[in-house]
Amino acid sequence: MRSLFFLLSLSVFIGGTVFSQSVLDAKRERADGIVGRGHIRTRQPIPYTPVREADVIWRKRVWREIDLREKINLPLYYPLDEEVNGLLSLTSLLFRDVVVNADIPAYADDNFSEYLTPAEINKKITPGDSIEVNVGDLDGDGIDEPPVKAPPSPIKLSSIKKVWLKEEWFFDKQRSVLDVRILGIGFPIDKIDAATGEVKGFSTLFWVYFPEARKSLAKQDVFNRQNPQERRSFDDIFWKRQFSSYITKEENVYDRKINEYKLGMDALMESNRIKEDIINFEHDLWEF
Repeated sequence: MRSLFFLLSLSVFIGGTVFSQSVLDAKRERADGIVGRGHIRTRQPIPYTPVREADVIWRKRVWREIDLREKINLPLYYPLDEEVNGLLSLTSLLFRDVVVNADIPAYADDNFSEYLTPAEINKKITPGDSIEVNVGDLDGDGIDEPPVKAPPSPIKLSSIKKVWLKEEWFFDKQRSVLDVRILGIGFPIDKIDAATGEVKGFSTLFWVYFPEARKSLAKQDVFNRQNPQERRSFDDIFWKRQFSSYITKEENVYDRKINEYKLGMDALMESNRIKEDIINFEHDLWEF
């Protein structure tokens, strides 16, 4: 009788263990979708075509500004602060790899000569000086209360709505093509007046040298609104020029931006003129 009871107990224990193991295995094998998307994590950036100095017969260096709120640029802007379904915004990705993981070096300007440490970048994100805040009439007696000092709020990455690009266009006579290389990506943040709390232009959070960031950009997929299964990486977006931007500066002897000598519609027309000059250079080389 004892042997029979022992065998029954053993069979129940083994059956429960097998069932629990099968449930755990099923959980491990469960995937969010009919197929996985792990291939992009192992991708490497496509190497540039080698270019000799003797083959570059013309070049022009320009600076661009990408407004992340434009419809075509939304895959670079969303998700706003946190990872969603394996997706990250361009700002969150580079902030993670520059500040958190320290995998990519950061620079103070677009000359890529002065390094920035993660601590220095964090200090820009969370300024230490308090600001005065007007609280208004709290008692309802018609007399405003004196301003109070309050610590500034940390800058959220989602508040970065623009991205700067530094790039160089050149004509390679060996291949007979007009080509472009992105040299750097910069992130501007609002420059806030400590006394009034008003925005007074932009300051630079940090710059990254684009060739040093390509490995990270190639391994992060981006949402494709036309076909979500065909995920593209940030490197693909920049390689294929699938973004909208406008030129804010061309290399010049005064080293000045367009908004320093043109305003309003004139500045926009000047930006278009520079873009057309680049296109027309290649067009004028050929006879039709």
